Amino acid sequence: MDHIWAPWRIDYVVSEKPDKCVLCEKRDSDDDQANYVLYRGRHNFVLLNTFPYNSGHVMVVPYRHVSNLTDLSVEEVSELMKIAQGCVAGLAEGLHTEGANLGMNIGRAAGAGIDDHIHLHIVPRWSGDTNYMTAVANMRVVPQLLEKSAEQLRPLIQEAMERFQ
Repeated sequence: MDHIWAPWRIDYVVSEKPDKCVLCEKRDSDDDQANYVLYRGRHNFVLLNTFPYNSGHVMVVPYRHVSNLTDLSVEEVSELMKIAQGCVAGLAEGLHTEGANLGMNIGRAAGAGIDDHIHLHIVPRWSGDTNYMTAVANMRVVPQLLEKSAEQLRPLIQEAMERFQ
């Protein structure tokens, strides 16, 4: 059996979680820049993950606070996937990605860190994007600040979304 190690995530795993839903707080905030919100659609919004696996790791989040994919309407799911298309296109253009991992962890048993508000992770990937730092130094190198990622990706994802409307 192979194991996938992600020791850089332990800070998030053991941190104290807020009483309120962090995704709802970001949804309701007027400060998209401070919350790294990159795009707002009718039913979903996009923001950078503040504990990223890679630079440009974004999440597509429904506005409605639901915990399961089956709780979303057809319109919400349809827009979620259209937004995912726009994000993948924007990431490819802005960060020259070679691929992407898309995934949802539905429920705590499936590994959801925020299990009461469903969201889709989009993790940009490049050939060889894992390196010795993870194995040797027990750390992950994320080469771009969140502020710079947001500044770079916000217009690209917004522009890409125009193609997927």
